Amino acid sequence: MNGVIVINKPKGITSFDVVHTISKELGIKKVGHTGTLDPLAEGVLVVCIGEATKIVELLTAYDKEYVAQVKLGIQTDSYDSEGNILDTKEVPKNLPIKEVLQSFQKTYMQEVPIYSAVKVKGKKLYEYARNNIEVELPKKEVTIKKIELLEKKEDTFTMKAEVTKGCYIRSLINDIGKELGTYAIMTSLLRTRQGNISLEEACTLEEFKQGKYKMQSIEEVLNIPKVIVDSSLAFKIKNGVKIDNIWNIQDKVLMKDQENHLLGIYECDENKLKVWKNFSQEKEKEQ
Repeated sequence: MNGVIVINKPKGITSFDVVHTISKELGIKKVGHTGTLDPLAEGVLVVCIGEATKIVELLTAYDKEYVAQVKLGIQTDSYDSEGNILDTKEVPKNLPIKEVLQSFQKTYMQEVPIYSAVKVKGKKLYEYARNNIEVELPKKEVTIKKIELLEKKEDTFTMKAEVTKGCYIRSLINDIGKELGTYAIMTSLLRTRQGNISLEEACTLEEFKQGKYKMQSIEEVLNIPKVIVDSSLAFKIKNGVKIDNIWNIQDKVLMKDQENHLLGIYECDENKLKVWKNFSQEKEKEQ
C-alpha cells in the first residue's frame, strides 16, 4: 500500500496521533506526515504511506496557506492562547491592521518560538522553556508570499497567509502585534492548503476509520515534471545509473516506464540527471 492520504486534523490532538492512528488502522509501519500542526491547529495534514514516505521531504517543502484568528492586547510565552499570560496591554483604537499585514508580505528573518521542536545545542527549545532555562532563539529566513485581512472586530481579527516552509504563524502574529504597538496571540489556526493539496480533498479521522478516504498516488501530489522513458533508460533508472539530461530538467523529474509504472525521481547534476529516490522494488541485473 503506497500513496498519500489527506487528513483534516481536528483540534486537540498531535500530528503524531494522526500518524499513529493511520498506521494502526492500516497495519503499516511506514507512515509519516509532511509538516507538523500543533494540537491547537486543524486542517490539512498530508500523510505518506509506504513508498510515498520517500517524498516527505518534497511535500514538506511546499508553500502552505493558513487562516488564523488573532487576539490583540495579550502576550503569552507560546504566542498562542494555550500559553501562560506574560503581560497585557490596552489595544489602541483604529489600528492600521490591513496596512501592517501588507507590510509583512516580504522575506524576513523570523525568530523561532521558544515552544517549538527546533534544536539548539542538541536540545529542543520547548525543553529549555519547560525547565525555565534562558536560550538565544535562532532565526530563520521565511517568506510571506500573500497575507490579507479577512475580518476585523474590536480586539480580534482573522487573516489569511500563504507562507514558505519553516514559517511559524504564531511568530508571524507576534511580530505583527509588535508592529501594531501592542501584543497579539493566535487563538485558532486552520491550514487550508499545502502545495496543490487543498482542504476540500481532506477527510476526517472518523471518515478514514470508516474507509471513506482517497489514497492519492505519488504522481498526483507532486508538482514536478514527468517523463516516460523507453525500456533501455528504464533499466538504467531502476539501477540508479546517471543519465543524460536530454529534457533540460532544471531541478527534479518523475521517471515512468512505458507501462506507466513509477521508477523514481531524478535530479539535476550539471548536465546529467542522477537518482534522488528510487521506487523500483527490485533491481534488475545486467545480463
